[in-house]
Amino acid sequence: MPVIFAHAQPLSPAPPLFAHVKALIDASRQRLAISVNAELTMLYWQIGWAINTDVLQQSRADYGKQTVLALARQLSAEYGGSFSEKNLRRMMQFADVFPEKEIVVSLMRQLSWTHLLALIPIKDPLKRAFYAEMCRLDRWSVRALRQHIDAMLYERTAVSRKPEAAIAQDLTTLRETDQLTPDLVFRDTYVLDFLGLPAAHSEATLEKAVVGRLQEFILEMGQGFSFLERQKRISVDDTDYYLDLLFYHRKLRRLVAIDLKLGKFRPEHKGQMELYLRWLDRYDRQEGELPPIGLLLCSEGNTEHVELLLLDQSDIRVAHYLTELPPKEWFEQKLHKAIELARQQLDQHSL
Repeated sequence: MPVIFAHAQPLSPAPPLFAHVKALIDASRQRLAISVNAELTMLYWQIGWAINTDVLQQSRADYGKQTVLALARQLSAEYGGSFSEKNLRRMMQFADVFPEKEIVVSLMRQLSWTHLLALIPIKDPLKRAFYAEMCRLDRWSVRALRQHIDAMLYERTAVSRKPEAAIAQDLTTLRETDQLTPDLVFRDTYVLDFLGLPAAHSEATLEKAVVGRLQEFILEMGQGFSFLERQKRISVDDTDYYLDLLFYHRKLRRLVAIDLKLGKFRPEHKGQMELYLRWLDRYDRQEGELPPIGLLLCSEGNTEHVELLLLDQSDIRVAHYLTELPPKEWFEQKLHKAIELARQQLDQHSL
């Protein structure tokens, strides 16, 4: 009688083994993609640099146009459409706005070519460097980078009001140490149009709206913020005070106390916030954390009070919130005014 063998069932690997091997494959593919992106970015920079150098060596005005067109035809025939005239000109722009090879090397492993294309049109070198470093550090997607540029994040960030030399120093420190400063985190204007607040609203209505749309509020505040408490009770000499919102910033390693104010900033707000910060420093600050920092979020701006009280040099920040997004010109005018004021202050100190 012939021996009949049962049909063998295919073996399945144990779930932990499959998960482990899958993770190895995914990690390898990710490293390969990063490596390919970095290699292509450096290639594009080198091509742009070579063309720019060649064009500069010629005196004829029409030489550059003819050279790029002829080179594009030859390269496209050999390697395809990636080296079209349009793309070659992008490479030339890339090498022009990022002339230092060391900076390109530091960016190319963390920013894709598409990220860099979004940065190229920015004419101000400090502004472009700000977006490049923040994008690298916070790992923004291309979409997030474009949204931050469109929302004029740089113009709204405290660092943009500093003299140019101070901005450059802050960005160099960020590039070398990956350490954020409060001036790179906090903004002088926050756009809270997503709250849908009426023109006339109370502090309680604002606070309730913020808590109800907490995710959007944190996105507007910036990366690194974690919500801790609402109406934080602070007891001093049998008197209870209530802080509107308490956050923690992971990269700054600091508690962030936020108080919401209708109208303009007033000097007494400073004293109240100082009390909150000292209480938090004594009773809530954990080992390894830096001292707490405060943010007074006001519905109207008044810069001179803030300047006279030297709040920019303290652990208290004052910002203006908007319930609807103004035109870009509004931010640009505000930034130009702040830059002019910073220059005047610098001139006075140098006398």
